[in-house]
Order: sequence, then structure tokens, then C-alpha cells
Amino acid sequence: MIRDDALAVLPVRSALPALTDALDGSGAAVLVAPPGTGKTTLVPLVLAGLVGGGSARRVLVAEPRRIAARAAARRMAWLLGEKPGDSVGFTVRGERVVGRHTRVEVVTTGVLLQRLQRDQELPGVDAVILDECHERHLDADTAAAFLWDVTQTLRPDLRLVAASATTDAEGWARLLGGAPVVEAAGITHPVETVWAPPARPVRPPHGMRVDPALLTHVASVVRRALAERPGDVLCFLPGVGEIARVAGQLGELPDVDVLQVHGRAPAAVQDAVLSPGARRRVVLATSVAESSLTVPRVRVVVDSGLAREPRVDHARGLSGLATVRASRAAGRQRAGRAGREAPGAVYRCWAEAEDGRLPAFPAPEIKVADLTAFALQAACWGDPDASGLALLDAPPAGAMAAAREVLTAVGAVDPAGHATDRGARLSRLGVHPRLGRALLDTDPSGAEAVALLSEEVPREYGDDLATALRRARRGGDAYAARWRAEVRRLRGLAGATEPGAPHEHDGLDAVVGRVAALAFPERVAKLDGGSYLMVSGTRAELAEGSALRGAPWIVVAVADRPGGKGHARVRLGAAVREDVAREAARALLCEGEEVHWADGEVVARRVERLGAVELAVRSLADPETALVRAALLEGLRREGLGLLRWSEGATALRRRLAFLRAQRGEPWPDVSDEALYARVDEWLEPELSRARRRADLGRIDAGQALGRLLPWASGEAGRLDELAPERITVPSGSSIRVDYSDPERPVLAVKLQEMFGLGQTPAVAGIPLLVHLLSPAGRPAAVTADLASFWRDGYRGVRAELRGRYPKHPWPEDPATAEPTRHTKARLNRS
Repeated sequence: MIRDDALAVLPVRSALPALTDALDGSGAAVLVAPPGTGKTTLVPLVLAGLVGGGSARRVLVAEPRRIAARAAARRMAWLLGEKPGDSVGFTVRGERVVGRHTRVEVVTTGVLLQRLQRDQELPGVDAVILDECHERHLDADTAAAFLWDVTQTLRPDLRLVAASATTDAEGWARLLGGAPVVEAAGITHPVETVWAPPARPVRPPHGMRVDPALLTHVASVVRRALAERPGDVLCFLPGVGEIARVAGQLGELPDVDVLQVHGRAPAAVQDAVLSPGARRRVVLATSVAESSLTVPRVRVVVDSGLAREPRVDHARGLSGLATVRASRAAGRQRAGRAGREAPGAVYRCWAEAEDGRLPAFPAPEIKVADLTAFALQAACWGDPDASGLALLDAPPAGAMAAAREVLTAVGAVDPAGHATDRGARLSRLGVHPRLGRALLDTDPSGAEAVALLSEEVPREYGDDLATALRRARRGGDAYAARWRAEVRRLRGLAGATEPGAPHEHDGLDAVVGRVAALAFPERVAKLDGGSYLMVSGTRAELAEGSALRGAPWIVVAVADRPGGKGHARVRLGAAVREDVAREAARALLCEGEEVHWADGEVVARRVERLGAVELAVRSLADPETALVRAALLEGLRREGLGLLRWSEGATALRRRLAFLRAQRGEPWPDVSDEALYARVDEWLEPELSRARRRADLGRIDAGQALGRLLPWASGEAGRLDELAPERITVPSGSSIRVDYSDPERPVLAVKLQEMFGLGQTPAVAGIPLLVHLLSPAGRPAAVTADLASFWRDGYRGVRAELRGRYPKHPWPEDPATAEPTRHTKARLNRS
């Protein structure tokens, strides 16, 4: 019996006439309705003609998560007074509850993509609803693009609804050809915000890590909320591990049930959360409860302020989930859960001042996630670069290039980027193409390891893939049950393995290692000191007490990067034999001569490598001259041109040339380090090509080599001593070296008495020298660029200060007419 009373109170009912008109007119619509208004449950039933007396149609509802798909189907079946599998059914990976008379089928977006790839026309389907499209999951964006393509080419009769829980619908409307936007108002009650930051600073999230101090604080805020407010408490946490930790800290609460809601939760727990409890409840949930699920009787929300989003580190070849600060949009969605049925409150575990600095919206997955699976979907659709797809955000070029490299390596695409037969088969497996490659290239026992890697493994299973697999085999938890179902599904899809794949003689550890190596060949790693070096060049460390410690070779299946460190931390891996490592990463296997600069010398070796990992090394007695020359250049760049022999004259020549370059420009050469490296062929040959080691560099006369850069062709080289003389003769007859250290103002350091009688400041290339006038002891007495002014105004003060200290030297009253000298008064009298 249809529960008309429950259907009648759903607020979306008021928007149904406008929605049906929009679909009858343009065939597409954007439905905006807050969580709990019935957009996920009533709208499909109406479009299918199951309520409201409309025409009978078959409707597909796509949800981003399995838990939401099951919940929506169960809720709709309950509203019809039926059980799932009758008029309403669902299909998620590994589970299908659909009957002969099913007219509304709820699927995950991943399942929808599989169906579209098998048959683009979706025969028998009259309408598709993409639910929660505001969350911007990659599968949902892809499905929307494919469906719009279908409606424009093959199925103009197919109705398409993009359903969103936010008012940010303009982008979707444009994407769907200017589709009408239909809004349904929800019933909301005021929600009071309580700012509840930790008393002491906590470390920000990094990778998958959350500061335990924050989780302790969240647990204390939950207790505070229970004491201060009535009703059930919904607490948002980023992931399963954090939910378990907070649940452990809450312990047994008097007259309160603590429930944990996430994708791994057993179906019985999921069902219990969606129905009112006999006692007061604390529901610890991931972001799945933001909009995908409606939890009744919630009056209080406790928000940790954290979420999990996919991230990819192309530089290190690592991808996975990362803990991030939740966006302001997510915060609004979470807070709204407290005002669904009555006035409520949200306790935010951060300071009010921080709120404005949070991101406005969550990052679209297409901008931050690994795009390998997306690129394969696009290639199978016939649009390898996705340029023709109707997407809200274009995929980043770098991420697409990295994805194509992986697809090429596993044989999924041809050189033009089009899907191969193998690629089409991989796309139908419903797992990442890496895992699909491992599944196809191993014997049937490989399906167990692939199933284990297809979703996050519980932390309590440990970091050794083989040990985790044994635990899943004997486990009775919800994860193990899902794992066994996935193994059955994968074995059915994989069928017979491809030629050359059987390895039935291998034990479990060997099979697991081979699967991981085939899936992640660039993460094969060799023990190197206290850490492991992956063939990709990234270093990785094992946790203390890891079962993998000491293994000569491992494969890193899951890793993250600790804050402040450049290397990765292994979260899940497998020991592997060297021959398996070589086979899996054979595309990176090479052997050749390597000559490079290391530890201050030329090192020449013949090396066999697996990517960045050295397998075998032997000395090379007579390396190629070109390789040695390149190594010596590398040494010069690393350690500087000081490796050459720089006499005092060579250093002076370089400074004189730098001065002329600064003052006159061309044709005088640029003698900076970078310029000299760029013109090494012009000034360091043939000596450089004759050198074989560091000592040979030290024998190269840098001054003689620099002479090759002088402008001989123009004839200007002959003016070097005229324009920038190395020495200048002063009035006393002494030849004094000019210091060109500063190319803007060369310096002449000379004893004051030797400059008597000189009224004009000496100049080089038209630039007056900066004259440092020295005392008889050689210490600076005055600095001037205008000798005439000094004799007139400054000399008197210097004379008064120094003639008592140096009475043996002449200190005439009129230096302009005095005889210049480098001698004492006695010496002058004798002469």
C-alpha cells in the first residue's frame, strides 16, 4: 500500500508540475532542492508513473555512492509499500536487486557509465536522474557529458534531470543546452552556530593524517552537545578511521547509542541509521550524510571541519585520498541537517575567524584526481582528449598526459589515444585500469588481490597486502563480506586469463606481489639503506613494526607523504621477487654507460637499471670522450669555474672584461658564469675535450682560455689595455694595479703622497676611478672620485690628523704644487 501520508509532506511536490513541463518542453531540467525534500525519492516515482497517475516509464537514478543508492531504493520501496526488487530496485558494484517489474532502478554513477559504454542508447530507459551532481564527483561529471551526447545524437527522447542540493545550478543549466532550472523550497528551521575551537592549536591535516588531539576535541564537543541540547547528534568526520577513533573515545554513553555510518558499514547499520531509534543516538558519519542520506531526529550537528578528497602527486607517482578542510558550502550543508525537523544547533570545531578563509566550494574531482579511468572512458567513448565532451571543467592537460602514459603502458590505447580491444575490456571491469591490467594478466587467484586493492583496506588489516588478504579470507566483518562479493564479480568478468598469464604454481605471497607489481610497476622498490627506492625515483619508508621490513624488494600499492618530508610512507604494499619486479617494470629496464660527476670527480660505470634502481654496476675503463666532457661540464656547473686554474692575471682579466661589458656592451664579451657556460665551446676548447678528470681541469689556464673571447674580429681586442689597463702610472712614477671588482666603479688604491700635484682624477674607458688615498702605513685615509675637490676641501683635515702620526713623511700645505713621492722626507733630502 502506497504511503500517501509520507508522500504528501515531501516539499518537492510543489515543484513537480514545473519539472514535468520542463521535461516535456526541452527534455532536460536542473532540479534544485535541499536535502530531505524528496528529490531523490518522490521525483523518480512520479516520472516513472508509480505515483501521481502519469505514464509508465523506466527511470534510472544515479547516485554517487553505493550506500546512498541502496538507501534511496529502500526508501522508495517503503513509500510504495513494497520491498526492493519490486517496482523499485538497485544495482551497485557486486549487488543487484532488480525484478521483472522494476520501473525505477537506482544505480551508482560507475554502474551507469558501464551501461553507457556497453550500449550508448540505454534501450528501455525513458529518463535518467543524476542525483547530488553538486558534489562534482568525476563519474557524475562524466556520466552527464555522455548522457548529453546521447540525447543530442541517438536519443532525443531521453529525459535528463540534473538534481542538486545547492542553488549553484547555472553551470549545469548551460551544460544541458540552457535547460530550465526548477527550484523546490525545503522546510527549514533556524540553526544556531556554536563556535567550539580546540583550546590549544592542533596540527593541520596532511595526507591521510588527522591530529589525534583534534579527534579528542571532537569527542569532547559531542559530549558537550549531548549535555546542552536535546535530540540526536550527527557528527561529521573525514573517514572511517577517524569515526572509529572518536567512537572509541566516546565509549559507552548512558542511554545513548553510538552508530557509525560510512561506505563500509553493514547494511543493517545503514538501515538503522535511516530509521528513528528507540533511544537517543550519536551518529558518526562521513560526508555521505551531507546530502545523500537523511538521518531522522537530528537536532545537533558536530562538524569536525574536515573532508576527504582525491589527490594525485604526479611528480612522485602517488594518488589517493587526502584530508582537507571542508568547504564553506559543505559546512552549510552539514549545518542544515540540524534544522530539518525543528530548530537546532551546529557545533563547529574551529574558530569563527577561520571560517572566512575556508574554500567556498569543494574542488571538482576532475581538477585534482587521477584521471586514468576517466581518460579510458573518454577513449572508449571515441573522444580521447575529451575535447568534445560537455564538461563543467576541462581536464588538466598534465593529468591527462599522465593518464595516457599509464593507458599506453597497459595496452589500453593505441599511439593515437584510441581505445584498443584490451582497453574496451578493461573499461568494463569496473576497477581502475591499473588493477584491470593486473586482473587480466594473472591467474584467477589474482582476483582476490585486485578486489582487496579496489577500495580502502581497513587499517587494522596492516600494511602487508598478503597478510591483509589472509585476514579478509577468514574475516567476518562487513569489509570481508564485500571483498568476497567483489572477488566473485571480478572472476566472472575476467573469465580466462590472457596468453602467458597462468602462475598457478606460485604461493599466495607471490601472487599478491605479482598483482601489485603489474598494477603499479613504477612503484616497484628496492631496499636501499634504511628506505626503499622506487623505480620511479621516489623514496618510501615503512612504518615501525611493518611486516614488510627487511624484504629486498617490495611493491608500494598505497602510500602518502608525511608533512615536511619528501619521501613517501608505505600504507599498503607487498613483498615481491626480483624476477617479478623485472618482469612487471620491464619497460623501464635498460643498460648503458653512465658517466657523471659525483663526489668531486668523474665517475664512469656500466649500469643495468630498472628505472631509478641500480641492479648491477661495474667500472668503465675507457668511457666515450663526449660522455666525459659532459660530466666535466656538470662538475663545472656544480662546483663552479674555480675548478680551472685562475692566476692573479686571469682573475684580473675577467674583471676587466666584465667592466668593459658593463660600460661599453658589445663587442666586449659577457663573462658571467651563465654566459661562460653557454659559450664553453668557444673558450674552453680544445682543453676541455682533452680532459679526463678533475685534475685536468685544474691544469687549464683560465686567462689564456678567456683570451679567446676577446673581440679580435672587430679589432677592439687591441684596445683592451687602453680602455681597461691592468695598471696605471701615478705622478710618483709607481705603476698601481686597478681593482675592477666593481664593474660600475673601478678602484685605484694608492698612497696619498704619490698623488701630489695631480688635479684631475684618473679615468678608464671614460669612467673616473674611485681613488682610495692611503696613509704611509697603507691604511685608507680618504676616498674620492674628485681629486681637485679633495685637495681643496678634504686634504687639510687628513693632514691635521696624520702628520703627527707620520712625521717622517711630507705633509705640505699646498699638495697641488708639491712633488709627488713614495719616499720619506729624509730619503727625499738625500736625493
